[in-house]
Amino acid sequence: MTDLHWLGAAEAAHAIAARELSPVALMKALLDRIARLDPKLNAFIRLDAEAAMTQAKAAEAEIAAGRPRGPLHGVPVGIKDIIDVAGLPTTCHSKVLEDSAIAAADAVCVARLRGAGAIVLGKLSTHEFAIGGPSFDLPWPPARNPWNTDHHPGGSSSGSGSGISAGLFPMALGSDTGGSVRNPASACGIVGLKPTYGLVSRRGVFPLSFTLDHVGPMTRNVADNALMLAAIAGHDPLDPGSAAATNGHYTAKLERGVRDLRIGFVRHFHEIDMPAEPEVTAALEHVARTLQAEGAEVRDIALPPLSEFAAVNRVILNSEAWAIHAPWLRQRPGDYGQLARRRLMAGAFLSAGDYVQAQRRRLEMIAGVEAALREVDVLLCASAMDPACRIDKPADVERTYPRQARTPFNVTGHPALAMMAGLSKGGLPLAVQFVGRNFAEATLFQVARAWERASGMGKKHPPVG
Repeated sequence: MTDLHWLGAAEAAHAIAARELSPVALMKALLDRIARLDPKLNAFIRLDAEAAMTQAKAAEAEIAAGRPRGPLHGVPVGIKDIIDVAGLPTTCHSKVLEDSAIAAADAVCVARLRGAGAIVLGKLSTHEFAIGGPSFDLPWPPARNPWNTDHHPGGSSSGSGSGISAGLFPMALGSDTGGSVRNPASACGIVGLKPTYGLVSRRGVFPLSFTLDHVGPMTRNVADNALMLAAIAGHDPLDPGSAAATNGHYTAKLERGVRDLRIGFVRHFHEIDMPAEPEVTAALEHVARTLQAEGAEVRDIALPPLSEFAAVNRVILNSEAWAIHAPWLRQRPGDYGQLARRRLMAGAFLSAGDYVQAQRRRLEMIAGVEAALREVDVLLCASAMDPACRIDKPADVERTYPRQARTPFNVTGHPALAMMAGLSKGGLPLAVQFVGRNFAEATLFQVARAWERASGMGKKHPPVG
């Protein structure tokens, strides 16, 4: 079995269960690749290689004894460093927590992955506190895009996106408050899902915004994403935002295709509200035509304008983030990087009235998206309006970062998946976003898999290594 680094999670798990692949051999191949490529990519803050190899040996012994632990037995996973892993510090990529205490327990999502048999490789780069980046004034360098290391990989789950795309590991956990799973998925050409709000527990995850935060799976293909979601989803009575949802059987409809499904194309996001680069527009039209040719009914549909979604997201996020960070910002502002400090300080200037009005408008926006999803099964829209820009051009990063259509679905809580829609002339990924009804991730995966199968996007890899 060659090119072990490009094996997907499901492929690897199947081969391990069939005793065709050794978890130790897979781990060794990935650790060798990490040693060779990560000095250029900076995906890891802390690689826990010794513990990962020990776990791989234990996984091999369990298979030999006929005791597989679950559907991800022996499969390595990377963890964004705002998520607790027992025995490792959670630094949030910040000097503020550089010397933080070791986490006493796994976050719930990590514990569930371990329960399914996954092996934790280590902690991954993020934007500082999931908001400040890409930054060069932090204790660790920012992650880079494997399609072109002069470009940024999206954020804030930047190490997760970079590492999956480069073949350092087949799956990772990210978090998404304004698009932070879907941004790196878009920039790095992988699959990233922001699940329905409350579907995945956030206990053990450092918060950015209590009512906007989500934890989501990041993988190289749709089937792996569904498999990973099945492992981490579920009610947690100790997470106040957790939903009491039943298992969604997320892989059940993967190969059904899209015949007779109704897809609503939100064209005004990228044509009127925030005109996209022509290559992005062309890629989105190609996705719509392809799904139509596969048997779906595609119709235009309207939602509130992007500017309103962005304003509501900004007020809620900044207000809640300020509530979390105000003590540190008052006591030790110099320990924050410049970008995180500037973005977090904005919350100090918002009033209670601003916050209440944003939450009131939020309810109206939720109702608007709910109404649209009664007319169609899934929404299709842009994710990023541009390919990833250079990482060393702060003005370009500042200009392009808000040019996206991801924040609407943090505001409304609906599940949203971003994946590759094509490649730009410069060889960088272009992206599409699919949005579903609450707790209807299985239908979202069904549509995403139909596009992946018809387009071959799941087989494209960056020119690294």
